[in-house]
Amino acid sequence: QVQLEDSGGGLVQAGGSLRLSCTSSGRTFSNWAMGWFRQAPGKEREFVAAMWWSGGMTRYADSVKGRFTMSSDNDKNTAFLQMNSLKPEDTAVYYCAASGRIYSDNYYDVRRYDYWGQGTQVTVSS
Repeated sequence: QVQLEDSGGGLVQAGGSLRLSCTSSGRTFSNWAMGWFRQAPGKEREFVAAMWWSGGMTRYADSVKGRFTMSSDNDKNTAFLQMNSLKPEDTAVYYCAASGRIYSDNYYDVRRYDYWGQGTQVTVSS
């Protein structure tokens, strides 16, 4: 069983930065991928970023490219999402997710992720 714990959210002014963390426990494999998704009130959960533990591809939603960076510390089984130049529209609950079924053509699909963190609130004030 895999458990994910995400953290690092908070309240920040527009233009500010936050770094989210997601620590996994339980058994994962180098070919697994980690993803970040977000969900704003009244909206569907949407893809933000994804990367593979093996150090392969990293992918971002167009809305966050150039502002968000995903990275990992494999020794600590932890993934990070560095969020810079935050905007009010980035306000949402952010979730990390993990799966062994992620490939180059489905990394953005919420249905492909099997394990989820509890979510961490990010609020960006204008």
